[in-house]
Amino acid sequence: MSEVLANISAMLQKGKRKDVARLCQQAIDEGLDANVILTDGLLAGMDVIGAKFKANEIFVPQVLVAARAMKAGSEVLKPYLAGDDASGKGKIVMGTVQGDLHDIGKNLVIMMFEGKGFEVIDLGVDVPTEKFIQTAIEEDADIIGLSALLTTTMPVMAEVIKAAEEAGIRDRVKIMVGGAPVTKEFAESIGADAYTEDAPSAAEKALELISA
Repeated sequence: MSEVLANISAMLQKGKRKDVARLCQQAIDEGLDANVILTDGLLAGMDVIGAKFKANEIFVPQVLVAARAMKAGSEVLKPYLAGDDASGKGKIVMGTVQGDLHDIGKNLVIMMFEGKGFEVIDLGVDVPTEKFIQTAIEEDADIIGLSALLTTTMPVMAEVIKAAEEAGIRDRVKIMVGGAPVTKEFAESIGADAYTEDAPSAAEKALELISA
């Protein structure tokens, strides 16, 4: 692996946004392929961040800073990436369900998804059921991600799954659920495809679902 790629990964892990952007440009100038820079530089760095976060070696602030650095690097690479779909891994529609205004967990998961190379459409918080379905259809999404932090809003997840069935897209869209009160048992009971207890696991699970 070239020195510049190792440096991109290292600076991303430290959250040095300007350095990451500068090094990505340097790698392009040196003739490295943008997809290689993305995979072996930026995404490699985010993998380390994900693993450390999972092991409680770093915490939310460090993840946020690293994700910002990743974004800065991605902006530099965007014009050089093959095709307009730079993500390549798949498309995820993500949001916090209706009646719930929590977004820290959702945002962390989105960063981990992007760190694995997914394109994420963030619908925000308090998202109506039909908005999830409509966006998944319009964007031809592979996965719908549902987040909830209140036990009172958990039943809305079941409504989204039912709506996906009624819209005729359930067979081609995987549905992932998560949030503090959500359990594996609950996810199974409403017919979700996956539940994970933390953001790094969610990103790994999404890759599994896509490749299956």
